[in-house]
Amino acid sequence: MTTTDLDRLGEEIAELSAHLDAAIAHLLTLIREFDAQAGWNTGFRSCAHWLSWRVGLDLGAARERVRVARALGSLPGLAQALARGELSYAKVRALTRVASAETEERLLAVGKASTAEHVERIVRGWRRVDRQAEVRETARRHAARAVHVYQDEDGMVVIRGRLTPEAGAALMRALEAARETLYQKRHAQDVSAETSAADGAKDTSADDSPEAPTMPQQQADALALVAETALHHGIDPGAPGERYQVVVHVDAPVLADADAPGQSVLEDGAHVSAETSQRLACDATRVLMCHDAQGRVTEVGARTRTIPPALRRALQHRDRGCRFPGCGVRVAEGHHLRHWARGGPTTLSNLALLCRRHHRAVHEEGYRVERLRDDELRFRRPDTQLLPEVPAPASTHADPILFLRDRNEAAGFRVDDRVAIPQWCGERLDVVWAIDVLRPAAEPLIQPGRPYARRAVGERHEPRRAARPLKLTHYRSARPLDMARRGPTS
Repeated sequence: MTTTDLDRLGEEIAELSAHLDAAIAHLLTLIREFDAQAGWNTGFRSCAHWLSWRVGLDLGAARERVRVARALGSLPGLAQALARGELSYAKVRALTRVASAETEERLLAVGKASTAEHVERIVRGWRRVDRQAEVRETARRHAARAVHVYQDEDGMVVIRGRLTPEAGAALMRALEAARETLYQKRHAQDVSAETSAADGAKDTSADDSPEAPTMPQQQADALALVAETALHHGIDPGAPGERYQVVVHVDAPVLADADAPGQSVLEDGAHVSAETSQRLACDATRVLMCHDAQGRVTEVGARTRTIPPALRRALQHRDRGCRFPGCGVRVAEGHHLRHWARGGPTTLSNLALLCRRHHRAVHEEGYRVERLRDDELRFRRPDTQLLPEVPAPASTHADPILFLRDRNEAAGFRVDDRVAIPQWCGERLDVVWAIDVLRPAAEPLIQPGRPYARRAVGERHEPRRAARPLKLTHYRSARPLDMARRGPTS
């Protein structure tokens, strides 16, 4: 091929790459809409899992597509630049890791002015600075934690404090649960009092009944209940195995038929559905108990595993993880295709591994699974539609390149071989100075009278002469586009 032919080939490659980036922008828009409408919620764990199953993307690449699609929903400038082919998907993917509505304009200028390598280096440095700031903020909040308890002049106890976010969340959840418990007690007492008044004479003291406590009073009562409960039951929450063990009492007819009468309750008396009991009984420890007509326990059998350890090892070796289409999570539960309470055998041919999410989908959300004669599993959605292990390939246009060009022209995008060329003039990139200019409220990475601290942003250390003091306010006023064309000045 002649030099002219090679140049023409290179131009065609550049133009087609820009068309592909514009097509990716349209694809990300569709993914964002599909994700927002939960179109993937047909048994799949997330939009990324659906993409991995339907499109054939690696799960990590699918998660990245969904992340970028969501980010571009609030970054219209970057989305438009990608749609016009002005920025490559590689640049946009990197910029969306740090971009926000406040920084989008200057980062868009960086993307247009810089190469993909420059963008990656700037983003890595930016994220390193953000992580350092986050670590400092976390340490500051942890050091500021405190609770002050003292007695006031009238004998009341005053509590004032600051908790870390996770400790504060636990406290608020505990107070919320305690308030609900106290409310239920008050409500039961009110109903009892109203019933007594209706049966007897009119209660003349009803008008003197105290008003409902205010929210601050409810919080105080809830805190007292939490303290009393902790002292009564002990502070130690127990061993992990005991702490997270869930005990379900369920009648045998309910396990066999969800419509049958009978109990299905947790150990504390809370009701759970029969389908939930069936799911938990699929792969759990089982204890058979016999009761008399008055409900007294007359016999307790030995504790046994629903799926014996040896059979579980064979099941794990065969299935290697969840068998639901597009899942494959390694941590999974044994599922009886025909429940053992309905006479199904606990054998390898009647078992399949399902993760907790899809085990629940099969038992409680209407999904169905059956084993075929060739030992393959067939899943159906609640609307009886088949969920194939491998979906049918999507239809494509006879000339996809012509289709891309026509679609971009119809959208008014002028895409050619020069639209994505960066405005970089070949200068050496100074990442430290670039982040000082670009990042809002950035702490100085270059200290007065000291060499550039390149290792602070993940750069290879290069000995340089000491920099003169920088006026960050001066550089903050510089146009972001000038970043790649200027070196640090004093």
